[in-house]
Amino acid sequence: MANATGDAAPGVRRRMPHARRREQLLRVALGEFGRRGYHLTQMEHVAAAAQVSKALLYQHFDSKEALFAQVTEAIVADLTARLNAAVLAEQSSMDGIRAMVRVLFDYATDEPDAYNLVITHLDKPEVGLELRDLRDRLGEAFADLLLRRRRSDPTLSPAELAANERRARLLVPLMYGSMLSMVSWWLEHPDTARERAEQMAVEFIWLGLDRLRSGERLPAPDRDPAGKDSPMATDPR
Repeated sequence: MANATGDAAPGVRRRMPHARRREQLLRVALGEFGRRGYHLTQMEHVAAAAQVSKALLYQHFDSKEALFAQVTEAIVADLTARLNAAVLAEQSSMDGIRAMVRVLFDYATDEPDAYNLVITHLDKPEVGLELRDLRDRLGEAFADLLLRRRRSDPTLSPAELAANERRARLLVPLMYGSMLSMVSWWLEHPDTARERAEQMAVEFIWLGLDRLRSGERLPAPDRDPAGKDSPMATDPR
């Protein structure tokens, strides 16, 4: 029973306001999903970690799917806002890539559970539409960086610009995949200076793109009748 001042009586646990409780449950669920993964996390795990009953958890989220959707929606909103703030329209493509790399390293450092959830589930969009949306937004951001100068080039015909768009979208998964892989590698090798890891990620992406933009290509391999690469294609003799 509360006393005259409105404080809870000694020994009585005050009920947490609905909004604060929901925020707490989302924070705890993020930790559980980040550590266990979607498929191994059960509502019992979240309730136990939050020190609440399953019944109370279900009052806020009617299923594990709904809980995961809310967790990932918050991640997508946060990471997208960080990327939008970091990558400016007037930046060069290289500066934009450098800014995106920095954001991902910051995010992995500031929000390790959220980053782990993203890296574990980004290629498994069947567990939620929200992460598919994140993958699409990352793809659009990278494609914009790749095409920034091309889109403002008055000498390019519509057909040439369309061809550049197709090539850019083929490269996009390689770009954000390599960035995320470098961040994950750095987290497992903390003896490597972060600045060096960031620079390696930028160089890997930028120098590879630069060689492609310059027209450098590998010769197409010879193929045997079964459709496999012929060993003669790489035989130096």
